[in-house]
Amino acid sequence: MIKKLLLFSTLILLTNFAFAQKAEVEAAVNKLAKLMVTPDSVALDRLILENLSYGHSSGKIQTKQQFMHSLLSGESDFVDVNLTEQSVIVQHKTALVRHTLTAKTNDKNVPGNVKLYILLIWSRENGGWKLLGRQAVKVP
Repeated sequence: MIKKLLLFSTLILLTNFAFAQKAEVEAAVNKLAKLMVTPDSVALDRLILENLSYGHSSGKIQTKQQFMHSLLSGESDFVDVNLTEQSVIVQHKTALVRHTLTAKTNDKNVPGNVKLYILLIWSRENGGWKLLGRQAVKVP
């Protein structure tokens, strides 16, 4: 009876830990989406790893510095970002997030709309989730 109780307790703790990890990743994703609309250099720097690989649906790949510059300069200007159909997989210190991004943009003062499938790769570093990679593809 005690062995079953210990096993059951362990399963409950592991399940709670998994839900907590997923919630932390989702909070990081939401923070990134907000920072894409209202960029802040300090907050972006804290959320993104130095060796970021940020892939666009056009095939363009950016480093952390290039990505931050494009947001902070207004070259890449998100007016509104909406994330749907999100799934999160956490494996140890790595998380994969897939979602559909629908956004209104104003890149170089040209209004536009985008709808993309996104894959984000997050790494747990120093107690928090940091963006390591992103790849976008156009929704067919």
